[in-house]
Amino acid sequence: MRIEGNVAIVTGGASGLGRATAEMLVERGAKVVLFDLAGSAGQEVASALDGKARFVSGDVTSEEDATRAVDAASELGPLRIAVNCAGIGSGARIAGREGPFPLDLFRKVVEVNLIGTFNVLRLAAHRMAQGEPVDGERGVIVNTASIAAFEGQIGQAAYSASKGGIVALTIVSARDLASLLIRVCTIAPGTFDTPLLGRLREDIRTELANAIPHPKRLGNPREYAQLATHIVENPALNGETIRLDGALRMAPR
Repeated sequence: MRIEGNVAIVTGGASGLGRATAEMLVERGAKVVLFDLAGSAGQEVASALDGKARFVSGDVTSEEDATRAVDAASELGPLRIAVNCAGIGSGARIAGREGPFPLDLFRKVVEVNLIGTFNVLRLAAHRMAQGEPVDGERGVIVNTASIAAFEGQIGQAAYSASKGGIVALTIVSARDLASLLIRVCTIAPGTFDTPLLGRLREDIRTELANAIPHPKRLGNPREYAQLATHIVENPALNGETIRLDGALRMAPR
């Protein structure tokens, strides 16, 4: 799928992996809708992208908000690319001194990470399906999981479950949408230098970097964007979850 001249929607596009992806898509000639929360820096990011981006505020778990974002993308041209980067984390043991894992917290993480991803995936796919094929394709959807889907650490029950759901969703989505000429892949990042990790003490960030075999540093969000754009451009990639982690395998804690 050519990026140049096409329209994309990027959830979580105001910061981190989503922002880097939106910027790279614009660099490669796409028009992009940044779909992120109202309190995010989405408008500032969109304004900095030379008129090639539009910010739509909303919640990925809301059918109404996600529909507005897809509609906004379609106003720019045929929607052919969707990248799901929106997500949240959590930290709590399943059972501990403070009691059992808060059920509302577990539900919230799964709601945002898994259901939010599926919400945008289904709406974007439906809109893509209405377009004409170009070079044998109607669209490409890239989701974001985590290596925590495979080696969740202590305290990551909700996060790992939500990301594991995205991994499981990948192959069935690719098969489900194959007849519509829409591809679906997932990226499972390791530890990346995102705003979430930016709030950690420097010694903790150094410890996280040293745990990575090679390169021994935190991932750069543009490296995620490079893989996301490659997936869009490579027609043979479909139904795959790709680890992007420098050979990191997470320890229990």
